[in-house]
Amino acid sequence: MRVLVTGSDGYIGAVLAPALQAAGHEVTGIDAGFHSACQFAAVPSSPVQTFWKDTRDIEPEDLEGFQAVVHLAELSNDPLGEIDPALTEAINLRATARLAQLARRTGVRRFLYFSSCSVYGKASDELCTESSPAHPQTAYARAKCLSEGAILSLAGPDFCPVVLRNATVFGPSPRMRLDLVLNNLAALAFLEGEIRMVSDGSPWRPLIHIRDLCRAAQLALEAPDEIVRGEVFNCGDTSANYRIREIAVCVQEAFPSCRVVPGAPNPDQRSYRVSFEKIRSRLGFQARYTASEGAAELREIFERLPLQPIHLRDSLFFRCRRIRQLIAEGRLDEQLRWTARDAAEWQPAGASAASPDQR
Repeated sequence: MRVLVTGSDGYIGAVLAPALQAAGHEVTGIDAGFHSACQFAAVPSSPVQTFWKDTRDIEPEDLEGFQAVVHLAELSNDPLGEIDPALTEAINLRATARLAQLARRTGVRRFLYFSSCSVYGKASDELCTESSPAHPQTAYARAKCLSEGAILSLAGPDFCPVVLRNATVFGPSPRMRLDLVLNNLAALAFLEGEIRMVSDGSPWRPLIHIRDLCRAAQLALEAPDEIVRGEVFNCGDTSANYRIREIAVCVQEAFPSCRVVPGAPNPDQRSYRVSFEKIRSRLGFQARYTASEGAAELREIFERLPLQPIHLRDSLFFRCRRIRQLIAEGRLDEQLRWTARDAAEWQPAGASAASPDQR
């Protein structure tokens, strides 16, 4: 299958695109290049042909000949979405809805959209299913909800949209993130000897290892149309719902000399437990990696790198910091458009690039 992966050079895309390629698909990437400099040397990259283009600028000819689009390329988390809620709407909603419309118009049959369990927002302790009401607490989550509706409304005999509401991801990537909860706590443990939570540890979060997420995406991409057309799947494993303090304990198992330091109650109201029964029963997906195993894996990688204090201070592995820095340095304008003309500066090793004007 010819597959176009948007956001192919991000944290998830840098693992997913090569995984789909290894599974026998013909994969091409499109990426705006915001995080191409965030190279995590401990995790080698597997180059996939990539063209540098903002998803807001994708045209029908960019989609011709593809059987599937896997759409990742959005502002990537709740804090980043709050930099400018109107910009989050423009990129995470309007550009996404337009891309799905273009895909249907140009004959793409499968459209796999990466949403988030963050749409459940502030929920009760009951397990949220795909039919549970959404309570989005942020601009990011609200845009995800609206994008899901816009995409699924296009379902028809010749167009098969599928939505994965992903649990919070952890694990290594060539475009590493240290702003995700388990990754962050493991980095703090390794570098500072403390596992410092920013809350009292009571909120619930479901977790999924990045390689498990890639397997789930492959299942959703390859499943028969009648199983997935117009469907939403929570993506994770019901056994992997944790309170933040339980995630900290999992990290402590990998770093036994470190102590857990709770924070104060946090104004962030997001807390949700999620059922992943549907993706298990419909697609046969079950997670292979636990949070404890993920923390142990990260320790081994941090030791091999080795991880250094600059990795926590620098913006490279923190998405919100990275975007703010690029704006402050005049490399991105306030609409997150590149002002620098040297495309090679943002091109990762081994990838292909379109001309700078195609950004």
